[in-house]
Amino acid sequence: MSLKSGPGRTLVRASVGVALVVLSVACKTDAGGGGAGGASTGGGANSALANPDKNAIATPAPDSFKVAVETTKGTFTILAHRDWAPRGVDRFYHLVQLGFFDDTRFFRVLQGFMAQFGLNGDPRVNTAWESLNIQDDSVKKSNKRGTVTFAKMDQPNTRSTQLFINYADNSNLDAMAFAPIGEVVDGMTVVDSLYAGYGEGAPYGAGPDQGKIATEGNAYLTQSFPKLDVIRRARIVP
Repeated sequence: MSLKSGPGRTLVRASVGVALVVLSVACKTDAGGGGAGGASTGGGANSALANPDKNAIATPAPDSFKVAVETTKGTFTILAHRDWAPRGVDRFYHLVQLGFFDDTRFFRVLQGFMAQFGLNGDPRVNTAWESLNIQDDSVKKSNKRGTVTFAKMDQPNTRSTQLFINYADNSNLDAMAFAPIGEVVDGMTVVDSLYAGYGEGAPYGAGPDQGKIATEGNAYLTQSFPKLDVIRRARIVP
């Protein structure tokens, strides 16, 4: 599926060992990109991340919970709502509990559109989670500014570990099965300040190549995109 240019934006989820699949989405505005991130080569994966228990990660999450996301620009808080998108919230809950997002990058930040994250710094972890897709949820809430939504490929039921935070009213995504799972309730100014200087990702821009992130991890990002902002840790908080 071809990439739209001009006002078009894309939400991309990399497939390890396979050509990238791109979902073209029509965005209302065509704002350009515009903080320094930490530099880390990534550490070894813990066993629960590299060998996820399929039964454990399928258990229901609480009805709602808050996640404090500590970044190189400060901390913001996500409030997850299970009644918005139960399958997505369950996956998000277990990813946070396992420490999946710790020492990962906001690898695709497009001003006026969204900030995307959710590829692990260890290639072994990305490989382990690649096939663990979840089924789509019905879209119950709109992709308004500050909402948090899973990225996916151009087929149904392809959500896995990548999410994005909407910078604007992207309600045009609602009809494309992008179901918000929660919202930023504190620290949206931190999200707004994430480094966006690299722009769109490869091969359509000068930013990071998701396939290389998946297969080379933080070593690739540290060497080639050192200014990306980092999620130092994400934890469930009262």
